[in-house]
Amino acid sequence: MSFLQTFQVFPKVPEQLKFLEVLVRNLWWCWNLEVIDLFRRINPKLWEESGRNPIIFFTMIDQNQLDRLAEDTSFLTNMAEVKEKFTHDVMAPSADAGPRPRGEKEVIAYFSMEFGIHESLPLFAGGLGILAGDHLKAASDLGLPIAGVGLFYTNGYFHQYLNHDGWQQEEYPATNLYHLPVERIKDASGNELRVSFMGPDGIIQLSIWKIAVGRVSLFLLDTNIKENPPAIREINSRLYRATGKARLAQEVILGIGGMRALKAMGYTPVVCHMNEGHCSFSTVERLAQIRAQHQVDLKTAIEINARTTVFTTHTPVPAGHDEFPPDLVRPYMVPYETDLGVTADELVRWGQVEGTDPYRPFSMFVLGLHLAQDLNGVSELHGQVARRMWAHVWPRLPEEETPISHITNGVHIPSWISIENALLYQRYLGRDWSMSTWNSELSGRIADIYDEELWRAHEMSRTRLIRSCRKWMVQQYGRRNAPKSVMKEAESVLDDGVLTIAFARRFASYKRATLLLRDMDRFEAILKSEECPVQFIFAGKAHPKDDEGKRLIQQLVHFARHPLYRHKILFLENYDINIARHLVQGADVWLNTPRRPMEACGTSGMKAAANGVLNVSILDGWWCEGYTPDVGWAIGNGEEYDDHNYQDAVESQALYNVLENDVIPCFYDRESGGVPERWLAMMKASMHMALEGFCAHKMVNRYDTRFYTPGMERYYELTENGAARARQLNEVHDRLRNNWHTIAIETPERQTAGPFRIGQSLVISVVVHLGTLTPEEADVELYYGPLRDVDAVTGGKTQAMAVKEDLGGGTFRYECALTCRNAGRFGFTVRAMPRADNYIRFTPGLITWA
Repeated sequence: MSFLQTFQVFPKVPEQLKFLEVLVRNLWWCWNLEVIDLFRRINPKLWEESGRNPIIFFTMIDQNQLDRLAEDTSFLTNMAEVKEKFTHDVMAPSADAGPRPRGEKEVIAYFSMEFGIHESLPLFAGGLGILAGDHLKAASDLGLPIAGVGLFYTNGYFHQYLNHDGWQQEEYPATNLYHLPVERIKDASGNELRVSFMGPDGIIQLSIWKIAVGRVSLFLLDTNIKENPPAIREINSRLYRATGKARLAQEVILGIGGMRALKAMGYTPVVCHMNEGHCSFSTVERLAQIRAQHQVDLKTAIEINARTTVFTTHTPVPAGHDEFPPDLVRPYMVPYETDLGVTADELVRWGQVEGTDPYRPFSMFVLGLHLAQDLNGVSELHGQVARRMWAHVWPRLPEEETPISHITNGVHIPSWISIENALLYQRYLGRDWSMSTWNSELSGRIADIYDEELWRAHEMSRTRLIRSCRKWMVQQYGRRNAPKSVMKEAESVLDDGVLTIAFARRFASYKRATLLLRDMDRFEAILKSEECPVQFIFAGKAHPKDDEGKRLIQQLVHFARHPLYRHKILFLENYDINIARHLVQGADVWLNTPRRPMEACGTSGMKAAANGVLNVSILDGWWCEGYTPDVGWAIGNGEEYDDHNYQDAVESQALYNVLENDVIPCFYDRESGGVPERWLAMMKASMHMALEGFCAHKMVNRYDTRFYTPGMERYYELTENGAARARQLNEVHDRLRNNWHTIAIETPERQTAGPFRIGQSLVISVVVHLGTLTPEEADVELYYGPLRDVDAVTGGKTQAMAVKEDLGGGTFRYECALTCRNAGRFGFTVRAMPRADNYIRFTPGLITWA
């Protein structure tokens, strides 16, 4: 056919069922089991065939069935209950809402390259996107005024399949707009809203899609519109384009385009949250908008922007941060020469590590670092790693004081909990358990669940997992035209009464998916056991360009084809949210073997723990905080190695030891009544730990308390009265930058002779030349701590020193008394830092030591 016009027909929804049309257009349904049960009730077979996508689902339902439902009193009562909950959770303001923006369209803007909300919305690649999706869901539950900003991908992330040799292949199916709950944003005249900016090859125009996520709106930027030439339309074709030029264009669209889209829709971000460095160009456009809105100079705009910007990093290695050649970045900065009043070269330098080479790479992380006050990693250990990795940006500051904190990730538990566990939580914790911000008293009720009830619920989840695995394996073999005998065998893989260990995550080399294969004799002995059988399920994707990761998959697949083991070990293709949900609900053990400290957080283990699945993991990421001997098992003791081959040898043996001596005996210890009492006690402790410590509600509350609410308050303080306070802070900052070099500190003197006893004090004094600055502008501090080496302090602490005497000419004698509280050898020195808020205080270079 030379030309084919298309149209779509939807069922005619009876008036009594009109609410369903509202319901399917808001992703709130995907984390509410009552709604999913309502859809299943209509037609459970079609629900699964639709891929659990309610929009597709309703195009498959027979009109006669809808008409019958409209007369079904029981169904209408069920729907009315769902509607009441929807009204409470989505339409009504949250009763727990704390301080909020003053204006109706003032928001906390949350930028991310990917959002994983449900498998029917293929706009995510992995953990970063799932975390972003859980963040939005929790923000909706808590009533936070967040606006998500991301990209709409024509093809999204790849679908994985394996060839006959077990080698990963990729395909990029087109995203069907008609199957998504998207709404195109229009202007006041009813036309499609467009935003644009100048790129290297001309104007880039963007349309905007809106997706409702409970109370929260997610806005997605689309380049695939007729006004753009083919090369620009292709920019957003795939998530994480591999080439530098296309990848850079995506990140510019996200940051600059995202800020312009918010402005065009009438939104003002009072706080911006950048979920990884991909989003850092948002700060450049925001500076231009702040300048224009508040009529301030660039430096004053920076004072406002930095104090109201949150930057979360998820990457524990420098190579994981995107870097681009300066010549690729410069054309995007040229238009800002007018808007910001600085050269494009100067703007490029904002993203470069200090140095003399003008061709050093432009780092998205460094750009975000320089233009945000609130910086955080995503676990306690990752915060330490990030401080060590970026300490050179603050070269004279002790590493432990590098201004990068941490907020440990959490998971949106209602999205990941099994139906069986949800019913238990409802029975023992209360009907509103899913909306709770957890505390010890509430989550402690998990201990009251009867062992038999919990075990029966978990066995149902495991059975569902095994049945699904069989179905998926039949589909996998069918795609490869496998012999009928192989297809038949796939129908009976795994055993739903056997200890089931799952390993599912991205197949990057540092995650060491094949650590179990290190000592084949020991691994095969585990697999051959008939008295205490064990089975393994693997799933995960390698990056399309990561041949090493693909080889790990191939190695596992080849081993899984061994005639003795192919019913006990399998690899599931195309790992996605649906497969992940089955695994974290139905496995018995969640295995995690990263090379410490390269796992920033690792939230999949939290989802498993919330379902009573026990973690067996290297002490890395979140497990350093979550692990105690009563909730799971640690592989090793948190060691770090320079020799990776030696590390793999040691930790593989530690893994076999844990499995053979602890995990397997505990699972099969059924001496009392046929249920594993010790295992069930650990399941309950694990569930308690996950709900109380690692839920997304608690994570988002921490962001709100530490960053969002203070940032919002600073925004109003800095911008009211013609931005008077921001202008004042800029003057203070300028004065400190211009005069800090005049400070000099003489050698501190100890006024009291030693040695000392615990409880005694030593008086320390020092002469400080403040030059043109005053004591009100600089804090003089004693820095002290136990000696690590002859001339190095470890775990240093500070104590304020007070002016004892004005010696004239800008010179002062400072003094303090230090109380000896611990025995040992200690060292001390003196330093000066700005007396100001954290943004000024931690300005690189504004620190002087004796």
